[in-house]
Amino acid sequence: MQQGELVSPFPPAHRRLGNGTTNQPATEWEQRYRRTVITSDTVTTAFVVAAIGNFFGARDAANWHEKWGILAFGTELLVLAALAVSRAWNPAVLGQGAEEFRRLGRAVFTATVVLALGGIALTSRNIKLWIFVAVPAIALTTLTARYLLRLWLHKQRKEGRCLRPVLAAGSPATVRDLIARTRKLPHLGWRVDAVCTTDGRGLDGDHVDGVPVVGRLADVADHVHRDGYRVVAVTPDPHWSPDRLQRLAWNLEGGDAEMVVAPVLMEVAGPRLHVDTVLGLPLLRVSMPTFTGGRRVVKEVVDRLGAAVLLLLFAPLMVLVGLLVLLDSRGGAFYSQRRVGKDGREFTILKFRTMVVGADRVRAELAERNEGAGLLFKLRRDPRVTRVGAVLRRYSIDELPQLLNVLTGSMSLVGPRPPLPEECAAYGPDIRRRLLVKPGLTGLWQISGRSDLPWEEAVRLDLRYVEDWSLALDTVILWKTLRAVLHGQGAY
Repeated sequence: MQQGELVSPFPPAHRRLGNGTTNQPATEWEQRYRRTVITSDTVTTAFVVAAIGNFFGARDAANWHEKWGILAFGTELLVLAALAVSRAWNPAVLGQGAEEFRRLGRAVFTATVVLALGGIALTSRNIKLWIFVAVPAIALTTLTARYLLRLWLHKQRKEGRCLRPVLAAGSPATVRDLIARTRKLPHLGWRVDAVCTTDGRGLDGDHVDGVPVVGRLADVADHVHRDGYRVVAVTPDPHWSPDRLQRLAWNLEGGDAEMVVAPVLMEVAGPRLHVDTVLGLPLLRVSMPTFTGGRRVVKEVVDRLGAAVLLLLFAPLMVLVGLLVLLDSRGGAFYSQRRVGKDGREFTILKFRTMVVGADRVRAELAERNEGAGLLFKLRRDPRVTRVGAVLRRYSIDELPQLLNVLTGSMSLVGPRPPLPEECAAYGPDIRRRLLVKPGLTGLWQISGRSDLPWEEAVRLDLRYVEDWSLALDTVILWKTLRAVLHGQGAY
């Protein structure tokens, strides 16, 4: 050990893999990534402040230090201090969901308020430039830089790097579900390396889906301290009483491991899930889903205005596409079809025609070749699709006319997939909850694989949207739709 090296109170967090090799401690890449984020925020903030200060200060070079230099330095220092106070550099949120960007926004808002109050107190006439130009520019550049860093991090995780080693503790069935989810979504950063169960046994002898069972639930803390897992994921099991969970939390103190407990609930998350303390007991409170009210009015206004703006922007493209469809094959440029909307009301959906005329009449002849999941009819190489139609489908350009449906109110920009009437006739009570909201031009199904999704997964995503809808979720889906469309994955 070199002189001056810090000594951890716990053994080194080297992970033993199945092939006998070891990994570097997970905290190393987390610390490097955190330093990179801090450096990025500092550099981008300094760049914006310097650019604005030099541009406007050049007009008054004589008073640069008096009028511009102090404000420039103060704005940069204030933004960085707000980022630190808002814990926007906490490793637990970096690269994880929307919380990282919420903290970034909170820090920028805090800096803006403090800067405005400081300007009032100092009666500065130049403070408006920094409030209305500098701070928004800093927010935009730091947000962009963080997003690019997150893309890099997600790429690393998909290649098996920069993952947090997880010890899953619970029943074999619930642990198996957790393992499946982490493997399906590696960009979230979890890798289940070991399992603990009640009796130290798994579904496959001493393994659960290829992950070794290293011990019993009573030994979780010992394995964490010895092997350096970063996350302890507690899944449902009769063993976990309140006293045992509390004792496990105490035993994990002093280390770097994060304890995560999966509640025994339906798939509810987001703004509907709250943690309350009642009579000294921590309780999860699940609020009712909102289908009316102010937020729904805002969504309606955003849908109509957004559709109008997008129609204006895409008008030249839509005219060109319409001409190409007419030149490619016999028939009209548009295709209309009956779909089922909110509360089971039918409406006519509009799309660019991507198939030959009369394609619906020959569908029965292709039924045996159906590759769609559940109630959906899909063919990867559908002989009815035209040459232009194949390109339109791959990049979802054929769906642009649905903006007219959004503008007239029968659809929303974001929502469940609009089903066919014959699909709805076969719906059970659970699936019919998809009809509680308007169908969407895009949705969770669009950004999660589209036609490649199993039927059960597509239904689960639609129901999750109905239950957990929020304006923030709509924003995230719209942002991710662009990437999904450009990749063309699952579109045929």
